[in-house]
Amino acid sequence: MSNQNFSLTWSVSEEDSGSLLREFLSKCDISKRALTDIKFKGGYIRLNGQEVTVRERIETGDTVTVIFPPEQASEGLLPEPIPLNVRYEDEFVLVVAKPPFMNTIPSREHPNGSLANGLAGYYGKTGVQATIHIVTRLDRDTSGLVLIAKHRHIHHLLSEQQKSGQVKRRYQAIAEGIVEGPVGEIVAPIGRKSTSIIEREVREDGRHACTLFKVLAHTEYHTFLDLELQTGRTHQIRVHMSHIGHPLAGDDLYGGNRRGIPRQALHCFELKFLHPFTKKMMLFQEELPEDMSRLLDGSKGWDS
Repeated sequence: MSNQNFSLTWSVSEEDSGSLLREFLSKCDISKRALTDIKFKGGYIRLNGQEVTVRERIETGDTVTVIFPPEQASEGLLPEPIPLNVRYEDEFVLVVAKPPFMNTIPSREHPNGSLANGLAGYYGKTGVQATIHIVTRLDRDTSGLVLIAKHRHIHHLLSEQQKSGQVKRRYQAIAEGIVEGPVGEIVAPIGRKSTSIIEREVREDGRHACTLFKVLAHTEYHTFLDLELQTGRTHQIRVHMSHIGHPLAGDDLYGGNRRGIPRQALHCFELKFLHPFTKKMMLFQEELPEDMSRLLDGSKGWDS
């Protein structure tokens, strides 16, 4: 994708012959909101090279092209020359490995230095005309893989995948104490803690939340875990592990001890999704960061 408007092209098959263009575009996952934007914000639709409305009928072999309106750079987001650890990139998506101690998006406490700031700088340098569309966010102190869409329509497609559970993430974590295995399931509703705008807690009136885990290894004082979310609640892994009496190492917000690591020992090591256009299953893995590896090695020799 370059300075030109983002566009998509399809060839009409026999099964769609005689359909209204509106019906065909709906089948191609072009949302009503996208069609409204195209109509009023500078996009257009072409049938065999001619600009048309969605009321046209299509025939076998026709070529349909949708040219989306130009996207504006995110207002108020300062582009910064932050080095990005890009694991994959094509004209539709980016996969980036986020280090710990970096916000995904700016916050009041950390208005600069976020992944979004770095992406804005990267887009300016590489000529991508797009707002920042982050599909899978991570907490500031959580490391690992993040999925980014390079256009609003791609974000829409990937968000639909998320809703149907097709975007999958697996995490590695170090919990305090000896978690019984080899596998387990934590099902406990999570809601906002009434005394905090940040913290979450297990509470009866919370939203359904389910976390699956597998024990990978034990040290004398910690358990190394592989976790998968069945639901996507804020701070879900951190809250659930604290709830069963094994907070994450370094997670002092939820009862963890910062001895040995100054952040929650949580890392998104695997990201899997269906590419919205090639329809190829995409799988990425990211090695455990050095601070978590060091904690696993070092904690074996800790005194009680």
